[in-house]
Amino acid sequence: MTDPNITTANSTHKAWLIEHDPHVDTSWINRCIFGGEYIIALCGDSPVGFIRYSWFWGKIPYMDMVYVVPEQRGRGIGRKMFRHWEMLMLAKGGDVLMTSSVVDELEPQAWHRSNGFHEQGRISFGSFQPQSEVFFIKDLSC
Repeated sequence: MTDPNITTANSTHKAWLIEHDPHVDTSWINRCIFGGEYIIALCGDSPVGFIRYSWFWGKIPYMDMVYVVPEQRGRGIGRKMFRHWEMLMLAKGGDVLMTSSVVDELEPQAWHRSNGFHEQGRISFGSFQPQSEVFFIKDLSC
């Protein structure tokens, strides 16, 4: 397999995103596509992964979700999408990045740390999410 093409998702990717991003509803997927807030990895014309992001307080780039199809994991696709997103956020004036994971998700936390993020604290959301959420920051100003 050749290296995937990393780009901003568009409406042609909508059906695939609906199928592979079940954590949000279709209206949110539409909003993110329209706002350019999906980074997608393509092998040929076939999507193999995405990053969905938003803006914390309307200013801080926040990586909501990173996903790679199971059969393509371990090939560096997530890291390539992350590097693409990081450069895009730098170009947009971002000097800090933010992300999070549930406290018991050790593999995602290790991935965030391996990409330069540092834990900054935890928040409990009560009955909405019984486990605490661990927040991570990456300072791009260094």
